Amino acid sequence: MNFLLTWIHWGLAALLYLQSAEKDSPAVPSSTNVPRTFGVCKKVIKFLEVYERSFCRTIETLVDIFQEYPDEVEYIFRPSCVPLMRCAGCCGDEGLECVPVDVYNVTMEIARIKPHQSQHIAHMSFLQHSKCDCRPKKDVKNKQEKEPLHWRQPMLHVIDPVSLVSPPEAPVGTFAALPACASFNSRTAELFKETPHLATQRL
Repeated sequence: MNFLLTWIHWGLAALLYLQSAEKDSPAVPSSTNVPRTFGVCKKVIKFLEVYERSFCRTIETLVDIFQEYPDEVEYIFRPSCVPLMRCAGCCGDEGLECVPVDVYNVTMEIARIKPHQSQHIAHMSFLQHSKCDCRPKKDVKNKQEKEPLHWRQPMLHVIDPVSLVSPPEAPVGTFAALPACASFNSRTAELFKETPHLATQRL
């Protein structure tokens, strides 16, 4: 009897615990398209907000100092990268890219260390972007400028109408039987008809 009462008490306690947990937890939408993590619904960012934030604009970017000063490899910089405003984002056309149209310089204090020799705080200048725009990509523009025109001027072939006259069985003594008949013109053809031996000598 005591064993049965114990199990009833445990069951009631578990039921009360589950009810209180459901009240404390936020309501989760039943839509299967909403991602969940440990039973908590994630916030879905609206399309317009995603589009505005992904479009070409200036945004703070961490840039490696060696990328800006590639010739100073003998130094160690602290910090090794700096936050700069740079153009980034997407354009509405694959032939366009996000590029800066207005820039300015900013000076920062950077620890410049030369191993086993010296270290000091140096003033270093970096380029920042203040305005961006979508412009044609350089490789596409250069390709369009260097690409030759895909057309050829038609070649004119002048055909002598006399050379086209070639009977299938021309008798010997006519101009069509000669191997050099293709070079005949109307004048030589008439001459050959009148005096075949003279025309052959002139040729």
